[in-house]
Amino acid sequence: MNKKSCSFHNEEELRDEQRGERKGERETEREGGEDLEASTPICALTRQAQGFEPVTSAFPGRRFIHCATTGQADSVSAAYSPPSDKDSSALLAFRGIPSLPRQISELKSHSTLQALTTEANGWAPGGSQTSSDQSGQLISFSEALQHFQTVDLSSFKKRIQPTIRRTGLAALRHCLFGPPKLHQGLREERDLVLTIAQCGLDSQDPVHGRVLQTIYKKLTGSRFDCALHGDHWEDLGFQGANPATDLRGAGFLALLHLLYLVMDSKTLLMAQEILRLSRHHIQQFPFCLMSVNITRIVIQALREECLSRECNRQQKVIPVVNSFYAATFLHLAHIWKMQQKTISDSGFVLKDLEVLAKKSPRQLLKTLEIYLARVSKGQSSLLGAQKHYGAQAPHCKELTFTGVCDLPPCSSEGTWLN
Repeated sequence: MNKKSCSFHNEEELRDEQRGERKGERETEREGGEDLEASTPICALTRQAQGFEPVTSAFPGRRFIHCATTGQADSVSAAYSPPSDKDSSALLAFRGIPSLPRQISELKSHSTLQALTTEANGWAPGGSQTSSDQSGQLISFSEALQHFQTVDLSSFKKRIQPTIRRTGLAALRHCLFGPPKLHQGLREERDLVLTIAQCGLDSQDPVHGRVLQTIYKKLTGSRFDCALHGDHWEDLGFQGANPATDLRGAGFLALLHLLYLVMDSKTLLMAQEILRLSRHHIQQFPFCLMSVNITRIVIQALREECLSRECNRQQKVIPVVNSFYAATFLHLAHIWKMQQKTISDSGFVLKDLEVLAKKSPRQLLKTLEIYLARVSKGQSSLLGAQKHYGAQAPHCKELTFTGVCDLPPCSSEGTWLN
């Protein structure tokens, strides 16, 4: 019996020992699986995105992953080598964990991974790229005008003199027979026009650059941007490679007038027609420089209150000034073509044009209305049928152009302030 009891106890101990070994094997497999999950690359990304940080440990041969939110620490064996991709995918699938491509696609929506991707690509979602995009966009006259209405022009406004000074008989005659004064509510708008005429061209201002680009594209039909300095501006009728040097006496208002001319479909046809006339092999003249001189005439007419009656009637200043500019330019082109004028006649033509513009502004505006009505019906313009002009006249820097600023002042109307 003792032998049987001893044998029985030996068998029980053997079974207990075998059960303990199997239990230890299962625990070893479970720990190995956890180590495998912690060692995969996607797990590292997940822990980084969730705020896990590696911390040092006092236990050699092992490192810990510390969670910043829970304060818990997970140990990872430093001596463990990651299994193959095939084994890792199989284990992840067996444990119910999504595959690697799926986890990466989900992590792309995480803010941390988005920030890393953004920094690597050098682009921020929703960020501003308008500086490069807007440089090639056309700008309307109203948008350019709004720019000057919002920026600080106080330093330029101090330079303007809204009306000219008259003395002696000129002052008495103007008081008795001159045009009416501009309404009080319109004087701020008039002052804005004269203030813009004091502003120069700033090549560092994006709005100024867009105005130049729009003028160039509309007149030439080009779809591409051009340099702000270059010989291509001489082809449009500036005297040099830098348009800013030709704005004396008119400032940025001269460019705004050109912008107004090219951004309306009806007046654009007129501008293109005058541009073709300026390239006549005999009657050629600098188109943009002539436009600047027209703006100077408009400024003088505004300061001498020649436009006050029309501004009071329409209760507007800027639209009247723009239309008066277009009407004066149209009349010059008509005289230039019909009377076969050349560049040597420029000074006399401009002087006579100024006298007419100040004396009969309403007549010029009426002529413009007739022209635009005929253009809208597809009829021939007031410049007459276009004849064959021959080859386009090459730009000649030796042409002598006499502008308004080169003419003697009109002493009968008082003192001019340029």
